[in-house]
Amino acid sequence: MIETKNINFYYGSFQALKNISMKMDANTVTAFIGPSGCGKSTFLRLFNRMNDLIDDTRLEGECLIKGKDIYDKSINIDALRKDVGMVFQKPNPFPKSVFENVAYGLKVNGITDKKFIANRVEETLKAAALFDEVKDKLNKSAFELSGGQQQRLCIARALAIEPSIILMDEPASALDPISTSKIEELIHQLKKKYTIVIVTHNMQQAARVSDKTGFFMLGELIEYNDTKKMFLNPDNETTQNYITGRFG
Repeated sequence: MIETKNINFYYGSFQALKNISMKMDANTVTAFIGPSGCGKSTFLRLFNRMNDLIDDTRLEGECLIKGKDIYDKSINIDALRKDVGMVFQKPNPFPKSVFENVAYGLKVNGITDKKFIANRVEETLKAAALFDEVKDKLNKSAFELSGGQQQRLCIARALAIEPSIILMDEPASALDPISTSKIEELIHQLKKKYTIVIVTHNMQQAARVSDKTGFFMLGELIEYNDTKKMFLNPDNETTQNYITGRFG
């Protein structure tokens, strides 16, 4: 589903990513772990070209989704971002009702059928394990929801336009343990239909939710392995030292 070949990425003269190659399969969860500033969020944002919004950046190498290089000049970036949804670190609902938050992407994409929109909003709220909690609050402001509910609303908003990939940049770091556990349960459910890539500082979370884990340090991919192997018997001594808390 996703493949990178010899990716180098620069902010001005600073090289943030160094020669990264990896493959991520469909309907799996891939976690990126590593110390702050190691390049994992920069790498994640390559997959929907969010780094394009930052001045003076440069990419070398290939970033393929479904076999197509998404940095080719022929790529429609709006279509790409429709297919590759994004959930950020802090919940960022729009200053609109719960219903309008989820309907927003559909309307922006030209859908006007009210019945279709209503059905899609309900479907995606159910897919985000939120519908039962908000079905009586659909016309209330999204800001009235708890932080955990707002984050699941943002996930529903991403799902509404039917992406095939969902990127999550530390989606639970601002949440309490109960809300975090709901997000993790949701990730397990969503991978049946979507390919998920998650950045997390929480190694226990990576161990719980992911099929494969990539460990980044100083812009390099130190190890990429099955999650169980990575946490029980990593191939690289640096990985072992990080996972056991000897640094980081």
